[in-house]
Amino acid sequence: MKPEADLINKVISLCKRRGFVFQSSEIYGGLKSCYDFGPLGVELKRNIAQAWWRDMVQSRSNIYGIDAGILMHPKVWKASGHLDNFSDPLVDCFNCRERFRADKAPRFAPGTLVTAQIRTKNNKSEEKTIPVGECGYVCPHCNSTNLSPERLFHGMFRTAIGSLDPLNELMENYSEGMNKDSFREFLTSHIEKSAIYLRPETAQAMFVQFLNVQQTMAAKVPFGIAQQGKSFRNEIVVEHFIFRSCEFEQMEMEFFCEPGSQLEWLEYWKQERLRWHQQFANHKDHYRFREHARDELAHYSDRCFDIEYLYPWGWDELEGIASRTDFDLKQHSQASGSKLTYFDPHKVNPETGKAGWRYTPYVVEPAAGLTRTFLCYLLDAYKEEASVDAEGGSKQRTVLKLHPTLAPIKAAIFPLVKKDGQPEMAEKIAAELRQTGLAVVYDDNQSIGKRYAKHDEVGTPYALTIDSESLRDQQVTIRDRDTTQQRRVPIAEALGVVQQLHS
Repeated sequence: MKPEADLINKVISLCKRRGFVFQSSEIYGGLKSCYDFGPLGVELKRNIAQAWWRDMVQSRSNIYGIDAGILMHPKVWKASGHLDNFSDPLVDCFNCRERFRADKAPRFAPGTLVTAQIRTKNNKSEEKTIPVGECGYVCPHCNSTNLSPERLFHGMFRTAIGSLDPLNELMENYSEGMNKDSFREFLTSHIEKSAIYLRPETAQAMFVQFLNVQQTMAAKVPFGIAQQGKSFRNEIVVEHFIFRSCEFEQMEMEFFCEPGSQLEWLEYWKQERLRWHQQFANHKDHYRFREHARDELAHYSDRCFDIEYLYPWGWDELEGIASRTDFDLKQHSQASGSKLTYFDPHKVNPETGKAGWRYTPYVVEPAAGLTRTFLCYLLDAYKEEASVDAEGGSKQRTVLKLHPTLAPIKAAIFPLVKKDGQPEMAEKIAAELRQTGLAVVYDDNQSIGKRYAKHDEVGTPYALTIDSESLRDQQVTIRDRDTTQQRRVPIAEALGVVQQLHS
C-alpha cells in the first residue's frame, strides 16, 4: 500500500474508532457518499466553523452574517444559471462499469497508444495496448477506450413542494399514445409546477438578500455578507472519504466593492484566507495558491484562485477566492425586477462627472468547504511517533496534534484510582472547568497509560491527573499532549493553563 493511501485509511479508521465520522445509515448497509459526524467530529466541526465566523464576521465591522433557507424559489436558480448550466458530461465505461466526468478524464491525442486493464470473459483483467479514440480521453479507472457517448448529468437535487402529490396529477392527465417527445414534454411541464431544489451552494442567498442586508444594517460599500450551511450536489463521482460527497457544508462570504477595485480586494482576501488556514496547521507548506487559467474561468469571473492543500493523493482544492464581477447582482436584478444597486452620494459618477454615483457592486467571493477543512486538519494533525512505555520500553503512539482552538476536548481529568476521594476531586475540577464553557471530560476507565493514549489519539491538549497526594497538597499532574512531559503544579495553575485554551 502506498504511504499516501495508508494515511487516509488510518484517518478513516480513527474517525470511526474514536467517534469523529460514521457512515450514514451504517446498520442498513450505509448510503454511499453520506456521513454522520459523531460526538467528537461535531465538536471539531463546530470549532472550525466558530473560528471562521469569529475571524470573518465577529472581528470585522463591515461583514454581516445571515442564515438562509436551503430551499429557495426556483427562479433564483434560473437567474443564476444553475438550472440551465449546472451539468457535467457523464460517461460510462463498458469495460470496468465505472462512471466518470469526461472533463476530468485523462486526455491524449487521438490514436495515442495506451495500456489498459481489459476485462476478459472469465471476469479477470489483462493488460492490452489500445489506441485512444476520437474523443481524446480514456477511462480514469482502467484506461479503456470502450466508452459510452457523453450525456449531461444535472447536479441539482430536485424535489416537490406543496400539498398535492405531482404523481397523482400526472396520472390524472396522462393519455395513452404519446410518443417519446410529447411524453417527455408532458412530464417536464407537470413536474416543473411543483419543482423545487436543494441548494447546490450557499452563495445565491447572499446575492438575493443583498438589498435587505444593506438597508437594514445601513451598510456602506465595501461590505460583505457571510453564511455557513449545507449544500447538496448530485456528484457523478464521490471520492476520498468526505472530500467529495453529495451533502457537504460551506463557509462563504460575498464581498461587495466598487467596480474597478475588485482585483485589489481579491489579493487582500487571498492573503487573509491563506493566513486563516495556516494559523491552525502544523504543516504550513501544505498550502499553496493556484490561479485558474483563462479557459478555466467561469463566464462571470475575471480572475480566480484556489487555495490548494497537499492531500495524500496530491494537491487539490480546499477553498476558492473568485472575482465574480457584477454578474450575480445584475442577473437577479433583471430576473426579479428589483434594483440591486448601491448609491453613494459622496462619489462622483465617472460617466457624468456629477456628485452621486449609483452602481452595481462587484463581488469578491472567498468560498471554503467546512467539510474539506475538517478533513485537512485531521490529515495535518495525524502523527505516529516513537514513545516509551511505563517499563521504559519502546512503543509507538498515535497522536492528533490538533490546534488547541480546534480540539474537540480541551482537557481530560483523571483520578489515578477510583477510591480515596480521588474521583470526587476530579469530578469537581471537571465541573469547574465546564462552568467556564470549556469542553472537558472526566475519565476513570482503564489504566492511566491507556487513558493518556486514548486522549492523545483524539487530540486532547492536556490531561490532569489527581493522585493520593492531591487531596493533601492541592496539586495535580498536568501532561502535555505534544511533548508528553508531565509536571506537578497547584490546581489553580493547572486550571489557568487549561482556561487559556478557551475559544
